[in-house]
Parts: sequence; structure tokens; C-alpha cells
Amino acid sequence: MKHDNDLVVREDRDGTAVLTVNRPESHNALNRGVQSVMRWHLEEIADDPGVGAVVFTGAGDDAFVAGADINELAVRTPVDGLAGPLQRLFETIATFTKPTVAAVNGYAFGGGHELALACDIRIGSTDAQFAFPETGLGIIPSAGGTQRLAEVVGQGVALDMILTGRKLAADEALRMNLITYLVDPADLLDTAMTVARRIRRKGPLATELARDLVKRSGAIDRDSGLLLERLAQAVIYSTEEKNEGTTAFREKRRPDFDLVRHDRHDRHDRHDNERNAQQ
Repeated sequence: MKHDNDLVVREDRDGTAVLTVNRPESHNALNRGVQSVMRWHLEEIADDPGVGAVVFTGAGDDAFVAGADINELAVRTPVDGLAGPLQRLFETIATFTKPTVAAVNGYAFGGGHELALACDIRIGSTDAQFAFPETGLGIIPSAGGTQRLAEVVGQGVALDMILTGRKLAADEALRMNLITYLVDPADLLDTAMTVARRIRRKGPLATELARDLVKRSGAIDRDSGLLLERLAQAVIYSTEEKNEGTTAFREKRRPDFDLVRHDRHDRHDRHDNERNAQQ
């Protein structure tokens, strides 16, 4: 029997935290233990200045995450449905302070599909499959699936997948923009790490603000979005990050945003300490 902390394994690689759901004997189903450990890892990563991106994947070859744990699902009550712990976890991922990448190997069903949708970028292996089987169990996707799937693939495809439960193969998922990269299974994690590395080399605040603006674009009107762009750019123009980026370009060298990232984290810590001292 696995220790709880082994249910989601964290491995840091060159500034990227790889979180692997580690229940291959259960197709990496998302039981309460997995959710708790994943939440704990995310709290640690959020405060780690050495991590600039997060990759999610699943242990084994068969499944990314095959959904919720059916044994737990069978005894859930209306109170559990209203509390929505898995929805809240995936909302944490969708609004996380650092970019997220889903490396989807095998089945991404139900909650696994919703986990992938909560990530910023999705990479699928050629054996990846996506589905929402919930209505066949007499329930609905309730961890963000009804909302995020429609945002990504459109309402028509979302209704087809959710109401019929049909499986979407990897090549179809690529055509429908559900994934943005399609690779051989052997290349999946390396591709995810390459994408994460490209992101990490960019300005951290610029990345965070640009990501937030794109995610807000479907929920606000154009004029408001353009105003937020200008406000965000005004903030960035006052930062050392912008100075480092433009100076490096003129000097024909790669910008050192890691130093900027650590300085920003240190200032945040000092601010928190000062605020706590005043309370």
C-alpha cells in the first residue's frame, strides 16, 4: 500500500516541477488522497522561487488520469456535490501563479480530462484518448468540464462529447485544438519539458500577466480587455524585468530572468514579514 505522499510524486527538473499521479493500478484515479497530496504540492510549488512551471502527467502507459475513484463516487452525498473539492482543486490549477502543462499519456477520462483542461497547455501522446463518461453513470462533469471544454472546442463538440460520452482520439483532439502538440509516447515528457523550458526563459511577470489576460478574454468585453492590456503593460514598464529583457536584446545575450524571479520572491517575503510584524 502506498504512503499518501507517494500518490502524487514531485520531481524537479531544471526549474520545472513534474507532478505524476501515481496510482497506475487504478489507472491513476483521483481519490481523496491524490487530491490532498496534489493540493499540498501546489502550495509548496507556489512558494518555491526555483520553480517556473509545472507539468502534470500520469504513472504507467495506460492512463493520464482515468477519472474519479468510483468507490468514493458511489457514496458521495449532495453535500459533497455542493462542496466541490475537485472543482476547487482544478480552479487552483487554472489560476495558478505559474504556467501549467498537461502531458497526457493514455486515458484522460472524466476528472482526468478536467485536469488537462485546467492546464494552460496540453500535449498528447498518440495513444491519448479524451472522454466524459459521467452521464452514463447518472452524474455530470462537475470539476469545470462543462465550462472549460466548451471554451476550448466550442459548444457543439462539448455537447456531443458530454451527452454521448464518445471518446476523442489524439488526432481528433489535435484537430479540435484540445491539444496543441501530438507526439509519440516515448517523446511525451521530453516535449512537455521543452515547452516548460521555453516558458521559463521568458519574463515571469510578463508571462503571468499575459496568461491572465488571455484567460480573461472570454469573460470580459473587448474594451475592458484592451484596457487591462494597457494597465498590465504600464506595470511591466516599471519593472527590472523589462529592463533586463530589453538590455539583453541590445547586448545580444539571453536575459537572466531567474535573477529577477528570485528578487521578486525575496521582496514578496519581506513584504509578508513586515505585514505580519505589524499585526
